[in-house]
Amino acid sequence: MNTLSKKRWIRLIPIVFITYSLAYLDRANYSFGAAGGLAEDLNITAATSSLLGALFFLGYFFFQIPGAHYAENKSAKKLVFWSLILWGFLATATGLISNVKILFVIRFCLGIVESAVMPAMLVFLSHWFTKAERSRANTFLILGNPATVLWMSIVSGYILESLGWRWMFILEGLPAVIWAFLWWKLVNDNPKEAKWLDNQEKADLNTALLAEQNGLTPVKNYREAFKSKTVILLSIQYALWSIGVYGFVMWLPSIINSAPNTSIVATGWLASIPYLLACALMLTVSYFSDKLQNRKLFVYPFLLIGALCFYGSYLIGTSNFWLSFILLTIAGGAMYAPYGPFFAIIPEILPRNVAGGAMALINSMGALGSFAGAYIVGYLNEVTGGYGASYNFMAISLLASAILTIIATKQKKEKASQEANIPLQEL
Repeated sequence: MNTLSKKRWIRLIPIVFITYSLAYLDRANYSFGAAGGLAEDLNITAATSSLLGALFFLGYFFFQIPGAHYAENKSAKKLVFWSLILWGFLATATGLISNVKILFVIRFCLGIVESAVMPAMLVFLSHWFTKAERSRANTFLILGNPATVLWMSIVSGYILESLGWRWMFILEGLPAVIWAFLWWKLVNDNPKEAKWLDNQEKADLNTALLAEQNGLTPVKNYREAFKSKTVILLSIQYALWSIGVYGFVMWLPSIINSAPNTSIVATGWLASIPYLLACALMLTVSYFSDKLQNRKLFVYPFLLIGALCFYGSYLIGTSNFWLSFILLTIAGGAMYAPYGPFFAIIPEILPRNVAGGAMALINSMGALGSFAGAYIVGYLNEVTGGYGASYNFMAISLLASAILTIIATKQKKEKASQEANIPLQEL
């Protein structure tokens, strides 16, 4: 298994990382475009800019479950291929428009196209990596999120200063289209299709994955799985968690840019710091989560830290920008740290035929939370003329998310087996 494991990690993880990085690039660079001239050129108010930033997540909500179903029963490879092409063209089109109404349509459609990517990729990884590896595999997927914002924050700042917001969207949208064809050439949906594995390696991996499935009580369909109390609670938890994450992602550049004597390039450099911390924490947390086979221990404490840091920023207010920025940096890193362990929970309690759909349901609720976070944070910033109210809003959301994590994962096998006949192991 050592040789097999090495081949899978080296072959698949870089591809997965790059693919999700490109997806995240084309959803997150809107905040830089808005701060770098788009809002001014198109006469977009702060409230309208909030809605445009949040509209992506409304579109993102709709096709999560169908996408997961298609990926599990048809082909994650094909689904991601067409998504790459479509979102690349839509992101590029953002740099070509001069009408706000068209921008509304593009942002909504971009969300629809990207909605299937996350659940499809989680399904894809579940076909290639075992329980003992899954937190780390998921982390390398989701690491594309903070890692992308890390370099995007810097590169976008320079592109905005040199070429303007239109070229930023064009230059950052086209790589997804090119990458689609590399993705198609390099990946296989299942180990049995991989020519780079020998027959023994395929058999070993198939045996390990089947053994995990045999240890789970069968669940007939999505409806039965969605009635699980654990799935319901984790869906609400992820919605609240996403309020904090995307309120932070969408508005951090504007928060930094409001500081005295801060250029757009300096904003880019400063905005990258929380994501550098996030990358380090995600890798560390996922390693120990897999090593100890304990998921909840590496989820809720970090959400509590994020909540406390946002509340600390609220207490500081505008009196000390740098202290507030340090707390925001810690909050950003802490919010990203638990992603790998979190998305390892569902495949360990639900069989393969419904696990993808359950993860899609949870992720779709996260999309609603993201919509609320991006829009309400912007609305509070405009109405109050500062960031204190939005800091409080994100702190309360993360606190509630941490509490729900504890409630959802404290159940024992006996109690969970009474709910939709789904066994829940110690998480």
